[in-house]
Parts: sequence; structure tokens; C-alpha cells
Amino acid sequence: MTPPAPTPARPVDLSMRRMGSGTAWLPDSGPLPGHHVMLGDWMVMVHYSLFLQYIREYGTRGAYQVGSVNWVMLAAAHPLAGGALRLRAMASAEPWTVGARGYPELLQVAEPYQGDIVTDHQHPHELLSETAVQYDRAVGSDLALSIYGGPVGEPALGPVAYMHRPSAEYDPVAPLGHHLQDVTHTSFGVVTLGAFTRAVKLEGSAFNGAHPDENRTDFDPLRLDSYSGRLTVNPGPEWSVAGWFGHFAPQSGAHAHEAFDRVGLSVIHGRRDWSSTLVWGANIENGQLRNSVLVESTRQLDRVNAIFGRAEYVRRTAEELALVGSVSPLLDIGALTLGYARGIGRYRSVLVTAAAQGAVRFLPEELSLFYGSRNPLGVAISLNIRPD
Repeated sequence: MTPPAPTPARPVDLSMRRMGSGTAWLPDSGPLPGHHVMLGDWMVMVHYSLFLQYIREYGTRGAYQVGSVNWVMLAAAHPLAGGALRLRAMASAEPWTVGARGYPELLQVAEPYQGDIVTDHQHPHELLSETAVQYDRAVGSDLALSIYGGPVGEPALGPVAYMHRPSAEYDPVAPLGHHLQDVTHTSFGVVTLGAFTRAVKLEGSAFNGAHPDENRTDFDPLRLDSYSGRLTVNPGPEWSVAGWFGHFAPQSGAHAHEAFDRVGLSVIHGRRDWSSTLVWGANIENGQLRNSVLVESTRQLDRVNAIFGRAEYVRRTAEELALVGSVSPLLDIGALTLGYARGIGRYRSVLVTAAAQGAVRFLPEELSLFYGSRNPLGVAISLNIRPD
């Protein structure tokens, strides 16, 4: 079982269990796997997840890979001047363990790479995807102000990033709606101001709206050219509801795009044995909504067995599939993933889990020529090491 997480001295006594990615909130009742230590007045938490996975995608555009999806996150909290100072960092070895082209994932957004286009792959995480500082200070009995920022971090835009959601803890594969929902979890340049009570948080961010470049081991140029806002409500210990709006400035280069807006809503329900997430995320492009919807859940059946799944709908552009001129400009795609995980070993506070999952996609007829079927399949077998 996950040990109780210590709570640092911070305004309005919010639990560390609420800490998601960036400044996003999780429910208080969900699990918080991690190693927690006190170093003098510093409370330090280390969270990590290391997958060793085999991924096989079938069909005309299929591929396979043995690799590792992984990350480690460090958070340290310290009382300061009547408030709480937090230091955050997150790193991944994926530029080497899945390679610069990433791992196979049918229908994921195509990415430029060395003058070419990589299709049906999910790019690796950055070597450093967060190096940020946050300071919170109470200004009343139940009101606090916060400031968060750094050279790389997450603006107040989108849900808790998928790799930090308990509802996806056994799944190494990114959602197909990632680029319409939580892709800004790595932004090179972020400043966020917020005000919060025990139940409500209102935030506004200035951030870099450019997609990270293909060099995953450096810092991209820092700038604040886009903005966003997010309202989060935790009405009870098992729930967190958030809504957001963001405006992206036009960009040039390999990821060139015109200015556009992004909106969305997430509902997260969390208990120690069952976590679920609903996400709606959409871009507003040329006055039209381009939607994505995700529902995912992980049910811990007992101490060693769990089942998990994800259902998605996403509207892709032909350009995102590198099929411009070959198919309709907008395409409706569905996907269903189901999996089973079993704990196979524990050593002190470290858990080793084996999992297997299968995915089926639901495509319009015009894509069957390129994917070999209207229902291309995929499988993943993984071994995961993380805190218990």
C-alpha cells in the first residue's frame, strides 16, 4: 500500500497528494507513490516510473520496438518568509531509450525530424521537461497567492499530464489526444500567477507556445508569447474538476502554425484503489472546434492485480497524418485500449509490475488503404518499476 504522504508547511494546509504536473491539482484521496524524506526543514519527494516495453503496431504503417519510457521527478518544499517555497525538476532518458524518432504509435501526430517527417510514432520526452520554482503565501485564513515559473515547465493549460495521472499509471503509451490536451506540459518559458483556497484555484500563465524542437537534450529558446487561464475546483477529497483556455501565438520553423486557441475540461476521480479521468480538449482553428475526448481508468483489484483501459475520440487533420492531398482534410478516429497489470515483486518501497495491453483503432474507410484495415491493432508488453 502507498504510505501516507507527509504534508509540508504550506498555505491553507493542502495535501501533497494534490500535487499533479506543473501547478495542476489531483484529488486528495488518490494514491501518491513516491519516496518522502525530511532533510532538515526541507521535505523532499522523489517520484519515478521506468517502463521496459515491447510495442508492436500492426498494419501497413505498423512497426515494433523494444525500448524504455521513463521519467524521474524531484520536488522539494521549504518554509520561507511565512509561505512555502517549492523546487521542481523532471528528467527522462527517453532521447536514448526510445530514440530521437520515438516509439511506434499508430495515428499519433507526425513530427518533423532531420528534414523528414516521422509518422505513427510518439516523440520522446525532453531530457529536462521541468525545472521550475513555486512560491505560495497565505493572505488570509483561507486564501493564498502563488507564483510559478522557470526555463521549462507547464503553464495553466490542460489537465494533469497523462504520465502523472493515477488513471494511466500502468500504460506507457501516450494518448492520441495528447496534442490537443496536455502537450504543453513541456514549455520552454513559463510564468504562472494564481490564487487559491482549499477548494478553488484560479491561475493565469504566460508561456512559450512553440512546440519543442527535435533536439530533446537542450533548452529551446525561451520566450513568453502565448497566454492561458485555468479554473480548478476540488469539491471533495475524491474529485478534481478543471477548465481552461489558451491562446497560442503564430510560430515559424518546422512546427509552423497560425495563431489559434485551445479550450478544455477535465474531471478526475481518485481513490486509493480506483482512479478515473475524463478529458475534453479542443483547438479553435479558423473559427471551428477540433475536438478530442478521453476516458481512462485504472482499477486496483487487490494488492497485486489491476485492470486498466482508455477510450478515445480525436479529430485529426490530414497534415497530422502526413496524408495531405490523399484524404479528407479532417478525419474522425477512435481508439480503445484494455490492459491487465500484476505486481511481481516488491523490495522495500519499490514495486515491480508486469503488464500487457491491446489496442484497436476505429478509422474511416478512406484511411484503410494507408493502414491496411479500418481497425488496425497494437499490443504492448511492459515491465514497470516505480515507488510502491
